[in-house]
Amino acid sequence: MQSSKDPASMEVETREHKSSGALPAKPKFEPLKAHEMSDGRVQFRKVSVPPHRYSPLKKAWMEIYTPIYEQMKVDVRMNLKARKVELKTRSDTPDVSNLQKCADFVHAFMLGFDVIDAIALLRLDELYVESFEIKDVKTLRGEHLSRAIGRLSGKGGKTKFAIENATKTRIVIADTKIHILGSFQNIKVARDSLCSLILGSPAGKVYSKLRQVTARLAERF
Repeated sequence: MQSSKDPASMEVETREHKSSGALPAKPKFEPLKAHEMSDGRVQFRKVSVPPHRYSPLKKAWMEIYTPIYEQMKVDVRMNLKARKVELKTRSDTPDVSNLQKCADFVHAFMLGFDVIDAIALLRLDELYVESFEIKDVKTLRGEHLSRAIGRLSGKGGKTKFAIENATKTRIVIADTKIHILGSFQNIKVARDSLCSLILGSPAGKVYSKLRQVTARLAERF
């Protein structure tokens, strides 16, 4: 016997959606200034001045002071008692990172780089300074160490200049310490060439390898 009633069906209730009108306008906030990001706290950096860079710092002080104070909007002074260059953010410093850039710039000068080369650290973001010692590559003593330093610089600095120009870096050889300024990839190429020279490779072999690597880099970019 069949029931005369229809099988149970799902009832769907529909309601008309009332639009609430246009969305409220997005709030517009002024960009925060450097001193506002750090809750009004002034940030400091101090860079030590080694004894042998004291005289060069005196001579080049205005070349260092001008871009830091006028372009990067960071206060700078020389603390004669502590023998340190002190840097401080101002209320009109456009970016907090400017302070660290200025500290890196001053530190690069203290390592022995020229102001013209070190100032690139203020203008470009992808530049770094890498330092290592000859003993990190190979333990050398006496005349062996002197000959290794001689191989790095070459006659009249010829080898050092060749590596700098090929890799677009700047190199400072300060006794047994080596400092390289450049981009990450270029520093790696320069460091590999310098390590080969320390390990005893002749300059001619290093030049030919350097030509191959720089040609490969040029193709990539």
